[in-house]
Amino acid sequence: MSSTSKHPTGLFFLAFTEFWERFGYYLMIGIFFLYMTDTETGGFGWESGKASDVFGTFIACVYLTPFIGGLLADMKLGYRFAITLGGILMGIGYCLLSVHEEWAFYTALVIMIVGNGFFKPNISTLLGNLYNDPKYKANKDTGYNLFYMSINIGAFLCNFIAAFMRIKYGWNWAFITAGIGMFLGVVTFWIGMKHYKHVDVRKEPTPEDKPIIMRFLKVLAVAFGFGILGWFIPDTIFGSDSTDAFLCACIPVVYFYATIYKSCTTEEKQPVGTMYTIFGIVIIFWAIFKLNGTALTTYANSYTDRAMPTAMVPLADSLYLCDKSVVAENDSVYQLDEHFRRIKDASGNAVKCVDYPSYFKNLAPEEYPEKGENLTLMPTELFQSINPFFVIILTPVVVLFFGFLRKRKMEPTTATKIAYGLLISALSTLVMVAAVYFTNNGVSKASAWWLVGSYGVITIGELCLSPMGLSMVSKLSPLRFTALMMGGWSLATSIGNKLSGVLAKNWDKFDNKAYFFWLNFALLMLAFIVMMSLLKRLNKAFKEA
Repeated sequence: MSSTSKHPTGLFFLAFTEFWERFGYYLMIGIFFLYMTDTETGGFGWESGKASDVFGTFIACVYLTPFIGGLLADMKLGYRFAITLGGILMGIGYCLLSVHEEWAFYTALVIMIVGNGFFKPNISTLLGNLYNDPKYKANKDTGYNLFYMSINIGAFLCNFIAAFMRIKYGWNWAFITAGIGMFLGVVTFWIGMKHYKHVDVRKEPTPEDKPIIMRFLKVLAVAFGFGILGWFIPDTIFGSDSTDAFLCACIPVVYFYATIYKSCTTEEKQPVGTMYTIFGIVIIFWAIFKLNGTALTTYANSYTDRAMPTAMVPLADSLYLCDKSVVAENDSVYQLDEHFRRIKDASGNAVKCVDYPSYFKNLAPEEYPEKGENLTLMPTELFQSINPFFVIILTPVVVLFFGFLRKRKMEPTTATKIAYGLLISALSTLVMVAAVYFTNNGVSKASAWWLVGSYGVITIGELCLSPMGLSMVSKLSPLRFTALMMGGWSLATSIGNKLSGVLAKNWDKFDNKAYFFWLNFALLMLAFIVMMSLLKRLNKAFKEA
């Protein structure tokens, strides 16, 4: 880019770095739950409840560490070093997942969580510093939009690569591909180093900031101790040791934020209280939204019609049929396919069998493949690309829509947009309720369009809520607390992510899956009603800010 460009040259390198980082992360997360629950092609074969708990804990911790990583970069490490360190750690973590051992699996998760904490907040900070230049300041919002777009392009494309690598070469090479993507991101970042090294300037804490920062670091140490205590509590309080540990660790952090509120001046208390209220409400949104990686992945894998043309085999799962002698329930020996479990006796009568892939349990008999043929299926992970696809195409629509209302002085307030986001997200769960009823509670396969529709609706809710949350923090935070309040938003997201795993563990407890989605609807509507009941007070706080 030339010196007369509206955007700094560093934007291209940072956006491309973030593209590769998100490519690796969402490639991994797209197959993460499938890998834990797979029993046929080399996964761990865990129960969905255990997998949901691990999934929820991981994505919760991923949103906790960025604030700590940002604080360390601010105080000591510098942004470029923190980004480089974080990227390398994440790449190592992704590659380590290729080792099919539980010790390697959990070690990889810890490495990725730490690496994400160093990488994620600091690349955004570095980008913001580039736009502090008066030449570019007016285009800062557009620059962040372009940066955000790169995230979703990476998240959209990665699942196609994940499916190809998993099917063609296995789980281990799919995870290694995620690691290679992350290492490419680090190389991209190094190549563009000269374009942003001048803005890698640490912000020394002011005398007023230092007591708060030190208090926060002490709180983190106490939280770690609480987490250990929660893990070793006899039996469990909230269903698993990891959930007990996580929620116990949150207690001193929440208390810390309560003390921040008490230390606010009279003028600061209303906006800070408003933020805390919205933080609490959006926990429910994130708990439902993050079900895409667990419950909705299960629905896509076992309840959705994924049949594809045979010509698309390079990007498809195939269930090949071969002969195998087994003992049926009547102790007579019949020919049985290794994966396909529909057999007939000598008279042509169907014999009930067990231990067959879940996909066949609700497949119409006329859709069974003949012996010697294969059934070609759309890879489950491709459904993870629906949300980023909708983000890419709907973001300009939502921006233009609110711009249209703004010109006519009809644009909703930030709090109202968040409320609408909750309502729209609630409607997305009704799409899944309809899917369950339409398929007679999974007796038959559901059309993939049900999931596409649900993802499309909740993406609109996400675009009304998630960007508005960050905007809210920037508008309402006292200047001396902005970083801490951003940490509060991340904490709310983290708690919601953890509760998503807790909620997903209940999937198998509902015989009628519609009740599971009705529960999600009820939770989101409760959040919407609470938000609307407080809307007048919330809008007043925004107006005064």
